[in-house]
Amino acid sequence: MSTSPSLSVVICAYTLDRWEDIRAAIGSVRAQERAADEIVLVIDHCEELYEQATASLPGVRVVPNRERKGLSGARNTGVAAALGDVVAFLDDDAAADPDWTDRMLERYEDPRVVGVGGLVRPWWVTRRPQWFPPEFDWVVGCSYRGLPVRTAPVRNFIGANMSFRRAEVVSAGGFRTDLGRVGTRPLGCEETELCLRIAARRPDAVLLYEPGAAVRHRVPGTRTTWAYFRSRCYAEGLSKALVARHSGSRAALSSERTYLRSTVPRAFARALRPGRPDALRTLAALSAGVCATVAGYAVGRIHSLSSGSAAHRPPPPLGGSSTDGAPAPVGRSRP
Repeated sequence: MSTSPSLSVVICAYTLDRWEDIRAAIGSVRAQERAADEIVLVIDHCEELYEQATASLPGVRVVPNRERKGLSGARNTGVAAALGDVVAFLDDDAAADPDWTDRMLERYEDPRVVGVGGLVRPWWVTRRPQWFPPEFDWVVGCSYRGLPVRTAPVRNFIGANMSFRRAEVVSAGGFRTDLGRVGTRPLGCEETELCLRIAARRPDAVLLYEPGAAVRHRVPGTRTTWAYFRSRCYAEGLSKALVARHSGSRAALSSERTYLRSTVPRAFARALRPGRPDALRTLAALSAGVCATVAGYAVGRIHSLSSGSAAHRPPPPLGGSSTDGAPAPVGRSRP
């Protein structure tokens, strides 16, 4: 009879401006039908937030980011601090459904499964713009039309709702701290790069998308503008170029090729159907999104090629920090 793995939920936060969101995220984990073994809140170089969280959140392990500033370093700190067999990551502005942990952990009964990601539903604080295509919900950090609608293996997860066997993340070296968001800088894809590295190490490993393990992700009004949409698409292209720099373009763009060949053309076809509201602006958003992403990728690739071969060095072991911004080897941090 198999024993269910223990679970640490890691939430990374960097600003007091999201205090109520942080409390809501933690509250959603505390309300799970299947309780997590621990909640770890990692504070990313914000002393005021660290002091308030330490004083106001009993039962939550609050730890400071001990690596380079940014989401990747904070996540690595959370992995190092975690005591569970499985480490789940929930964004500080997301809230998990009551059966989130249960739906996620049941997939780990299969020993081949090394990671499980789930559905990320957008919670539009104002309202969803009519022109905003669902195929581009990744712009606001959410699941998008084109992902599987049933449980299925995937290349990578969305960072707001993902989990891994802790040992796999440690063995792979953790998240690269030269990738990912720092504060409000809209770069990312550190999750993609880690998933690619885990898959390269373990060709038999399964990264599983389980839409039943769902969360709600807050989308503020500032992320519903044309300016944000275009800048985020451009930043995604830059980020993909960095992933290709580390992992090779074939692996880094495998899902993107399918997206451009299948998902985007179908989105254009839907927008052209008679009676679609705001069809012209939706078509414009689809075109602008693709062009901005491709432009960002092209600029990023040119920069990568001019930077030389040093970028292809593998990431060092998980933990600590080093002068080049990548982790230095340490063991599990003390609770």
